[in-house]
Amino acid sequence: MQTYDVIVLGAGGVGSAALYELARRGVKALGIDRFRPPHDRGSTHGETRVIRMAYFEHPDYVPLLRESYRAWREIEAATSTHLFHEVGLLEVGPADGIVVPGVLRTAAEHGLDVEKLSAIDIKQRWLGFDVSDELVGVFERHAGYLRVEDCVATHLAAAQASGAELLTDTLVQSWAADDHEVRVRTSAGEFVAQKLIVTGGAWASSLLSDLALPLRVHRKSLFWFAADSANYDVDRGFPVYLFELPAGVFYGFPRLDGRSMKVAEHTGGAIVADPLTVDGEIQPADEHRLRSFLAAHLPGVSPRVVDHAVCLYTMSPDEHFIVDRHPRHPNVAFTAGLSGHGFKFTPVLGRAMADLALEGKSDLPIEFLSLQRLS
Repeated sequence: MQTYDVIVLGAGGVGSAALYELARRGVKALGIDRFRPPHDRGSTHGETRVIRMAYFEHPDYVPLLRESYRAWREIEAATSTHLFHEVGLLEVGPADGIVVPGVLRTAAEHGLDVEKLSAIDIKQRWLGFDVSDELVGVFERHAGYLRVEDCVATHLAAAQASGAELLTDTLVQSWAADDHEVRVRTSAGEFVAQKLIVTGGAWASSLLSDLALPLRVHRKSLFWFAADSANYDVDRGFPVYLFELPAGVFYGFPRLDGRSMKVAEHTGGAIVADPLTVDGEIQPADEHRLRSFLAAHLPGVSPRVVDHAVCLYTMSPDEHFIVDRHPRHPNVAFTAGLSGHGFKFTPVLGRAMADLALEGKSDLPIEFLSLQRLS
Protein backbone atom coordinates (compact mmCIF):
# COMPACT_ATOMS: atom_id res chain seq x y z
CA MET A 1 0.00 0.00 0.00
CA GLN A 2 1.38 3.42 -1.00
CA THR A 3 1.58 6.11 1.68
CA TYR A 4 1.92 9.88 1.41
CA ASP A 5 2.07 12.93 3.61
CA VAL A 6 -0.97 14.49 1.88
CA ILE A 7 -3.48 13.31 -0.72
CA VAL A 8 -5.41 15.85 -2.80
CA LEU A 9 -8.80 14.79 -4.21
CA GLY A 10 -9.53 16.78 -7.37
CA ALA A 11 -6.76 18.31 -9.49
CA GLY A 12 -8.56 21.19 -11.17
CA GLY A 13 -8.03 24.85 -10.29
CA VAL A 14 -7.57 24.74 -6.51
CA GLY A 15 -6.38 21.14 -6.42
CA SER A 16 -3.58 21.70 -8.94
CA ALA A 17 -2.45 24.79 -7.02
CA ALA A 18 -2.57 22.92 -3.69
CA LEU A 19 -0.52 20.06 -5.15
CA TYR A 20 2.08 22.56 -6.37
CA GLU A 21 2.18 24.32 -3.00
CA LEU A 22 2.68 21.02 -1.17
CA ALA A 23 5.40 19.85 -3.52
CA ARG A 24 7.38 23.08 -3.32
CA ARG A 25 7.36 22.70 0.49
CA GLY A 26 8.96 19.29 0.14
CA VAL A 27 5.83 17.36 1.09
CA LYS A 28 5.23 13.90 -0.37
CA ALA A 29 1.89 14.50 -2.10
CA LEU A 30 -0.46 12.64 -4.40
CA GLY A 31 -3.19 14.23 -6.51
CA ILE A 32 -6.12 12.11 -7.69
CA ASP A 33 -8.63 13.14 -10.37
CA ARG A 34 -11.57 11.33 -11.91
CA PHE A 35 -10.60 12.64 -15.34
CA ARG A 36 -7.38 13.89 -16.95
CA PRO A 37 -6.91 17.58 -16.08
CA PRO A 38 -7.13 20.07 -17.57
CA HIS A 39 -10.44 18.67 -18.80
CA ASP A 40 -13.89 19.98 -19.74
CA ARG A 41 -16.00 18.07 -17.21
CA GLY A 42 -16.14 20.64 -14.43
CA SER A 43 -15.42 24.32 -13.87
CA THR A 44 -11.86 24.90 -15.07
CA HIS A 45 -12.02 25.05 -18.83
CA GLY A 46 -13.30 27.29 -21.62
CA GLU A 47 -10.14 29.20 -22.52
CA THR A 48 -10.38 32.23 -20.19
CA ARG A 49 -11.40 33.42 -16.73
CA VAL A 50 -11.71 36.99 -15.44
CA ILE A 51 -9.25 38.26 -12.83
CA ARG A 52 -10.02 41.51 -10.97
CA MET A 53 -9.10 43.20 -7.71
CA ALA A 54 -11.91 45.73 -6.95
CA TYR A 55 -14.28 43.01 -5.80
CA PHE A 56 -17.93 44.07 -5.73
CA GLU A 57 -18.95 40.84 -3.99
CA HIS A 58 -17.15 41.70 -0.73
CA PRO A 59 -14.19 43.92 0.22
CA ASP A 60 -12.76 41.13 2.39
CA TYR A 61 -11.64 39.29 -0.75
CA VAL A 62 -9.09 41.99 -1.63
CA PRO A 63 -6.27 40.84 0.71
CA LEU A 64 -6.62 37.37 -0.79
CA LEU A 65 -6.56 38.86 -4.27
CA ARG A 66 -3.38 40.79 -3.55
CA GLU A 67 -1.73 37.52 -2.61
CA SER A 68 -3.26 35.77 -5.61
CA TYR A 69 -1.96 38.42 -8.02
CA ARG A 70 1.51 37.96 -6.52
CA ALA A 71 1.24 34.17 -6.79
CA TRP A 72 0.19 34.26 -10.45
CA ARG A 73 3.23 36.38 -11.31
CA GLU A 74 5.41 34.05 -9.25
CA ILE A 75 4.29 30.87 -11.05
CA GLU A 76 4.70 32.64 -14.40
CA ALA A 77 8.28 33.56 -13.54
CA ALA A 78 9.07 30.09 -12.19
CA THR A 79 7.75 28.31 -15.29
CA SER A 80 8.39 30.88 -18.06
CA THR A 81 4.70 30.95 -18.97
CA HIS A 82 2.22 33.78 -19.63
CA LEU A 83 -1.01 33.07 -17.77
CA PHE A 84 -2.28 36.47 -16.53
CA HIS A 85 -3.08 38.97 -19.30
CA GLU A 86 -3.60 42.45 -17.84
CA VAL A 87 -5.91 44.03 -20.43
CA GLY A 88 -8.32 45.87 -18.12
CA LEU A 89 -11.93 45.27 -17.12
CA LEU A 90 -14.96 47.45 -17.85
CA GLU A 91 -17.94 46.89 -15.54
CA VAL A 92 -21.24 48.53 -16.47
CA GLY A 93 -24.52 48.82 -14.61
CA PRO A 94 -26.97 51.18 -12.92
CA ALA A 95 -25.48 53.73 -10.53
CA ASP A 96 -27.66 52.28 -7.75
CA GLY A 97 -27.10 48.63 -8.68
CA ILE A 98 -24.86 45.99 -7.14
CA VAL A 99 -21.79 45.93 -9.37
CA VAL A 100 -20.72 49.55 -9.85
CA PRO A 101 -21.40 50.69 -6.25
CA GLY A 102 -19.71 47.52 -4.99
CA VAL A 103 -16.60 48.15 -7.06
CA LEU A 104 -16.40 51.77 -5.90
CA ARG A 105 -16.90 50.80 -2.25
CA THR A 106 -14.15 48.18 -2.39
CA ALA A 107 -11.81 50.48 -4.31
CA ALA A 108 -12.28 53.25 -1.74
CA GLU A 109 -11.75 50.90 1.21
CA HIS A 110 -8.56 49.39 -0.21
CA GLY A 111 -7.15 52.30 -2.22
CA LEU A 112 -7.52 50.60 -5.60
CA ASP A 113 -7.14 52.27 -8.99
CA VAL A 114 -10.54 52.39 -10.73
CA GLU A 115 -11.93 54.99 -13.11
CA LYS A 116 -15.56 56.12 -13.17
CA LEU A 117 -17.06 56.48 -16.65
CA SER A 118 -20.31 57.72 -18.14
CA ALA A 119 -22.08 55.96 -20.99
CA ILE A 120 -20.69 58.57 -23.39
CA ASP A 121 -17.16 58.01 -22.04
CA ILE A 122 -17.46 54.28 -22.67
CA LYS A 123 -18.74 54.63 -26.23
CA GLN A 124 -16.05 57.14 -27.12
CA ARG A 125 -13.20 55.07 -25.70
CA TRP A 126 -14.25 51.66 -27.06
CA LEU A 127 -16.08 51.85 -30.36
CA GLY A 128 -17.45 48.30 -30.06
CA PHE A 129 -19.76 49.09 -27.13
CA ASP A 130 -23.25 50.58 -27.15
CA VAL A 131 -24.28 51.71 -23.65
CA SER A 132 -27.58 53.40 -22.83
CA ASP A 133 -27.46 56.71 -20.98
CA GLU A 134 -28.94 55.39 -17.71
CA LEU A 135 -25.92 53.10 -17.23
CA VAL A 136 -22.52 54.01 -15.82
CA GLY A 137 -19.20 52.21 -15.78
CA VAL A 138 -16.01 51.61 -13.87
CA PHE A 139 -12.73 50.62 -15.48
CA GLU A 140 -10.12 48.62 -13.59
CA ARG A 141 -6.84 48.92 -15.46
CA HIS A 142 -4.99 46.15 -13.61
CA ALA A 143 -7.67 43.51 -14.21
CA GLY A 144 -7.73 41.10 -17.14
CA TYR A 145 -7.99 37.41 -17.90
CA LEU A 146 -6.30 34.11 -17.10
CA ARG A 147 -5.73 31.28 -19.59
CA VAL A 148 -7.61 28.71 -17.56
CA GLU A 149 -6.42 25.39 -19.03
CA ASP A 150 -2.84 26.66 -19.17
CA CYS A 151 -3.07 27.64 -15.48
CA VAL A 152 -4.12 24.14 -14.42
CA ALA A 153 -1.55 22.46 -16.68
CA THR A 154 1.21 24.75 -15.43
CA HIS A 155 0.46 24.13 -11.75
CA LEU A 156 0.34 20.37 -12.32
CA ALA A 157 3.56 20.29 -14.33
CA ALA A 158 5.35 22.41 -11.72
CA ALA A 159 4.01 20.18 -8.93
CA GLN A 160 5.25 17.04 -10.64
CA ALA A 161 8.62 18.66 -11.39
CA SER A 162 8.92 19.29 -7.63
CA GLY A 163 8.14 15.67 -6.76
CA ALA A 164 4.35 15.40 -6.54
CA GLU A 165 2.57 12.42 -8.06
CA LEU A 166 -0.63 12.64 -10.11
CA LEU A 167 -3.12 9.82 -10.63
CA THR A 168 -5.72 10.55 -13.33
CA ASP A 169 -8.76 8.72 -14.76
CA THR A 170 -9.28 7.36 -11.26
CA LEU A 171 -12.57 7.26 -9.36
CA VAL A 172 -12.49 8.00 -5.63
CA GLN A 173 -14.88 5.48 -4.09
CA SER A 174 -14.61 6.51 -0.44
CA TRP A 175 -12.30 7.88 2.22
CA ALA A 176 -12.08 7.43 5.97
CA ALA A 177 -10.09 9.37 8.56
CA ASP A 178 -9.03 8.90 12.15
CA ASP A 179 -6.67 10.90 14.37
CA HIS A 180 -3.58 9.45 12.71
CA GLU A 181 -4.24 8.89 9.02
CA VAL A 182 -6.63 9.03 6.09
CA ARG A 183 -7.37 6.07 3.84
CA VAL A 184 -8.64 6.73 0.31
CA ARG A 185 -10.19 3.87 -1.64
CA THR A 186 -10.17 4.32 -5.43
CA SER A 187 -10.66 2.37 -8.63
CA ALA A 188 -6.85 2.08 -8.73
CA GLY A 189 -6.48 0.75 -5.20
CA GLU A 190 -6.15 2.14 -1.70
CA PHE A 191 -3.84 4.98 -0.64
CA VAL A 192 -2.90 6.23 2.82
CA ALA A 193 -1.77 9.66 3.99
CA GLN A 194 -1.48 11.65 7.17
CA LYS A 195 -3.58 14.47 5.72
CA LEU A 196 -6.29 14.90 3.08
CA ILE A 197 -7.30 17.90 0.96
CA VAL A 198 -10.66 17.80 -0.85
CA THR A 199 -11.02 20.14 -3.84
CA GLY A 200 -13.71 18.29 -5.76
CA GLY A 201 -15.52 21.17 -7.47
CA ALA A 202 -18.93 19.97 -8.65
CA TRP A 203 -18.30 16.65 -6.85
CA ALA A 204 -17.63 18.30 -3.47
CA SER A 205 -21.03 17.30 -2.08
CA SER A 206 -20.43 13.60 -2.75
CA LEU A 207 -16.80 13.65 -1.57
CA LEU A 208 -17.90 15.41 1.64
CA SER A 209 -21.30 13.72 1.94
CA ASP A 210 -21.15 13.47 5.74
CA LEU A 211 -21.15 17.29 5.97
CA ALA A 212 -24.36 17.68 3.92
CA LEU A 213 -22.97 20.85 2.38
CA PRO A 214 -25.75 23.16 1.09
CA LEU A 215 -24.37 23.30 -2.45
CA ARG A 216 -26.16 23.45 -5.80
CA VAL A 217 -24.51 22.82 -9.16
CA HIS A 218 -25.60 25.04 -12.04
CA ARG A 219 -25.09 24.43 -15.75
CA LYS A 220 -23.54 27.42 -17.53
CA SER A 221 -23.19 27.91 -21.28
CA LEU A 222 -20.14 29.55 -22.83
CA PHE A 223 -20.54 30.88 -26.37
CA TRP A 224 -18.09 32.12 -28.96
CA PHE A 225 -19.75 34.41 -31.52
CA ALA A 226 -18.25 35.48 -34.83
CA ALA A 227 -16.71 38.96 -34.64
CA ASP A 228 -15.28 40.54 -37.76
CA SER A 229 -14.51 44.02 -36.43
CA ALA A 230 -10.96 44.80 -35.32
CA ASN A 231 -12.51 47.16 -32.74
CA TYR A 232 -12.90 44.09 -30.54
CA ASP A 233 -9.27 43.01 -30.72
CA VAL A 234 -7.26 42.71 -27.53
CA ASP A 235 -4.40 44.34 -29.45
CA ARG A 236 -6.59 47.41 -30.02
CA GLY A 237 -7.14 47.80 -26.27
CA PHE A 238 -10.59 46.22 -26.06
CA PRO A 239 -11.09 45.04 -22.45
CA VAL A 240 -12.76 42.23 -20.60
CA TYR A 241 -16.30 43.41 -19.74
CA LEU A 242 -19.22 42.73 -17.41
CA PHE A 243 -22.74 44.20 -17.63
CA GLU A 244 -25.30 44.22 -14.82
CA LEU A 245 -28.66 44.55 -16.57
CA PRO A 246 -32.32 43.93 -15.67
CA ALA A 247 -32.16 40.73 -17.73
CA GLY A 248 -29.11 39.39 -15.87
CA VAL A 249 -25.34 39.73 -15.53
CA PHE A 250 -23.39 39.13 -18.74
CA TYR A 251 -19.66 39.11 -19.36
CA GLY A 252 -17.18 38.53 -22.12
CA PHE A 253 -13.66 38.86 -23.43
CA PRO A 254 -11.96 40.72 -26.26
CA ARG A 255 -11.36 39.01 -29.59
CA LEU A 256 -8.33 36.80 -28.94
CA ASP A 257 -8.24 34.61 -32.06
CA GLY A 258 -9.02 37.19 -34.74
CA ARG A 259 -12.42 35.70 -35.50
CA SER A 260 -14.65 35.29 -32.43
CA MET A 261 -15.52 36.58 -28.95
CA LYS A 262 -16.37 34.53 -25.89
CA VAL A 263 -19.58 35.70 -24.18
CA ALA A 264 -21.53 34.16 -21.28
CA GLU A 265 -24.15 34.86 -18.63
CA HIS A 266 -23.04 34.85 -15.00
CA THR A 267 -26.59 34.68 -13.62
CA GLY A 268 -29.11 31.89 -14.11
CA GLY A 269 -28.30 28.36 -15.18
CA ALA A 270 -30.26 25.14 -14.77
CA ILE A 271 -29.60 23.09 -11.63
CA VAL A 272 -27.67 19.89 -12.39
CA ALA A 273 -28.59 16.72 -10.51
CA ASP A 274 -25.51 14.76 -11.62
CA PRO A 275 -22.35 16.44 -12.99
CA LEU A 276 -21.59 13.27 -14.97
CA THR A 277 -24.73 13.57 -17.08
CA VAL A 278 -24.87 17.31 -17.75
CA ASP A 279 -26.27 18.18 -21.19
CA GLY A 280 -23.52 19.64 -23.38
CA GLU A 281 -25.78 20.75 -26.24
CA ILE A 282 -26.74 24.35 -26.96
CA GLN A 283 -29.98 25.36 -25.26
CA PRO A 284 -31.95 27.78 -27.50
CA ALA A 285 -32.98 29.92 -24.51
CA ASP A 286 -29.33 30.45 -23.51
CA GLU A 287 -28.37 31.41 -27.04
CA HIS A 288 -31.31 33.80 -27.34
CA ARG A 289 -30.42 35.64 -24.12
CA LEU A 290 -26.85 36.18 -25.27
CA ARG A 291 -27.88 37.25 -28.75
CA SER A 292 -30.20 39.83 -27.20
CA PHE A 293 -27.38 41.11 -24.98
CA LEU A 294 -25.00 41.40 -27.93
CA ALA A 295 -27.55 43.15 -30.15
CA ALA A 296 -28.11 45.78 -27.46
CA HIS A 297 -24.56 46.36 -26.24
CA LEU A 298 -22.03 44.90 -28.72
CA PRO A 299 -23.85 45.36 -32.03
CA GLY A 300 -20.76 44.67 -34.12
CA VAL A 301 -20.64 41.06 -32.95
CA SER A 302 -22.41 38.55 -35.18
CA PRO A 303 -25.25 36.35 -33.82
CA ARG A 304 -23.52 33.39 -35.52
CA VAL A 305 -22.17 30.85 -33.03
CA VAL A 306 -18.63 29.70 -33.75
CA ASP A 307 -18.16 27.47 -30.71
CA HIS A 308 -19.90 26.46 -27.49
CA ALA A 309 -19.03 24.77 -24.20
CA VAL A 310 -20.70 23.99 -20.90
CA CYS A 311 -19.13 24.48 -17.48
CA LEU A 312 -20.42 24.11 -13.93
CA TYR A 313 -20.89 26.59 -11.10
CA THR A 314 -20.98 24.99 -7.64
CA MET A 315 -22.98 27.53 -5.64
CA SER A 316 -22.99 28.09 -1.89
CA PRO A 317 -26.09 29.68 -0.32
CA ASP A 318 -24.46 33.12 0.04
CA GLU A 319 -22.29 32.72 -3.09
CA HIS A 320 -19.07 32.97 -1.07
CA PHE A 321 -16.48 30.19 -0.93
CA ILE A 322 -16.25 27.58 1.80
CA VAL A 323 -12.64 27.15 2.95
CA ASP A 324 -12.11 25.19 6.15
CA ARG A 325 -11.11 22.02 7.94
CA HIS A 326 -13.55 19.17 8.44
CA PRO A 327 -15.26 19.76 11.81
CA ARG A 328 -14.80 16.12 12.90
CA HIS A 329 -11.51 15.35 11.15
CA PRO A 330 -8.93 18.12 11.66
CA ASN A 331 -6.51 16.35 9.31
CA VAL A 332 -8.93 16.98 6.41
CA ALA A 333 -9.10 20.40 4.70
CA PHE A 334 -11.43 21.37 1.89
CA THR A 335 -12.49 24.12 -0.49
CA ALA A 336 -15.99 24.07 -2.00
CA GLY A 337 -18.72 26.30 -3.41
CA LEU A 338 -16.59 28.70 -5.45
CA SER A 339 -19.88 29.95 -6.93
CA GLY A 340 -18.60 30.93 -10.35
CA HIS A 341 -16.02 33.49 -9.24
CA GLY A 342 -13.26 31.42 -7.65
CA PHE A 343 -10.71 30.60 -10.33
CA LYS A 344 -8.71 33.82 -9.97
CA PHE A 345 -8.07 32.81 -6.32
CA THR A 346 -6.75 29.32 -7.04
CA PRO A 347 -3.08 29.89 -6.12
CA VAL A 348 -3.94 31.53 -2.80
CA LEU A 349 -6.59 28.91 -2.05
CA GLY A 350 -4.00 26.24 -2.85
CA ARG A 351 -1.73 27.84 -0.27
CA ALA A 352 -4.60 27.98 2.25
CA MET A 353 -5.28 24.27 1.70
CA ALA A 354 -1.63 23.40 2.28
CA ASP A 355 -1.56 25.57 5.41
CA LEU A 356 -4.71 24.04 6.89
CA ALA A 357 -3.65 20.48 6.09
CA LEU A 358 -0.08 20.79 7.36
CA GLU A 359 -0.37 23.34 10.16
CA GLY A 360 -4.05 23.32 11.07
CA LYS A 361 -4.25 27.07 10.48
CA SER A 362 -3.29 29.75 7.98
CA ASP A 363 -2.11 33.33 8.26
CA LEU A 364 -4.25 34.14 5.23
CA PRO A 365 -7.47 36.07 6.05
CA ILE A 366 -9.90 33.23 5.31
CA GLU A 367 -12.03 33.32 8.46
CA PHE A 368 -14.96 34.93 6.64
CA LEU A 369 -15.08 31.86 4.36
CA SER A 370 -15.39 29.26 7.11
CA LEU A 371 -18.06 26.58 7.14
CA GLN A 372 -19.32 27.82 10.50
CA ARG A 373 -21.06 30.85 8.95
CA LEU A 374 -23.52 28.49 7.22
CA SER A 375 -24.46 26.50 10.31
